Amino acid sequence: MVPKLIRLSRSAPKDRPVAWDTYWAGIRGRGAGSEILWDPGTDDEFLGYRDVLLRHLDRGLPVIDMGCGHGRFTRALAGVFAEAVGVDVSGHAVAHAEAQSGAQSGAGGQASRVRYQALDMTKTGAAGALDIQGDANAFIRGVLHVLDAADQAAMVENLRLLAGSRGTVFLAETNFQGNPVEYVSHLGATPRNIPAPLERAIRGLPMPGHFGPDERSRAFPPEAWELLADGEVAIETNPMTGVGGQSRVPGYFAVLRPRK
Repeated sequence: MVPKLIRLSRSAPKDRPVAWDTYWAGIRGRGAGSEILWDPGTDDEFLGYRDVLLRHLDRGLPVIDMGCGHGRFTRALAGVFAEAVGVDVSGHAVAHAEAQSGAQSGAGGQASRVRYQALDMTKTGAAGALDIQGDANAFIRGVLHVLDAADQAAMVENLRLLAGSRGTVFLAETNFQGNPVEYVSHLGATPRNIPAPLERAIRGLPMPGHFGPDERSRAFPPEAWELLADGEVAIETNPMTGVGGQSRVPGYFAVLRPRK
């Protein structure tokens, strides 16, 4: 399987924003059975986070969904917070999110509390480019593990500026400890077949890493960030094989607040 993985991954654009925008430009459909690798088609994963969000994050503040993709989590967050803003480096991802929010405009009035913006949150000044009045919460699901250390540090600085004195950061990241072959095998790849959503991601996107307590401590230094809660979670992916457990990736969550 290794030669095939190498061959597929060689075609991925080296520029991260270009890679993500190219990926989303080619996506059709959503949910289970779609081409999106990390969309399970349900809100079950979000519901597993809901109690933690309610316990630690101020619901009266807006929440910024970092790396929102097609907006599934942004729309779920709008049912909890005063306003949900989905932000993604890809303009095509934002277009998908806006279209889907429009299609669900009658769902409990949540659409009126959702908006989207194409923005690279690893760029200096990105926090100020968001039209947010005052402090905000941040929700990050599956973003930090695909960033290098420099981009992680830049995003964390923008998170600090957004959070201010009242905002809180929730993150959930994949934390699979095996090598790339073991990772794709866990998701259903075999020497004979790689599920289409997984192959699309390998072919078009940067190779992911993992993000657990050690990576969190480096990205959010304890002297600058207070850790309110953390633990293990399961990150849900597209159920591509029908084999129980293969659509769930070991993950890590943390809730953090800037120290004053």
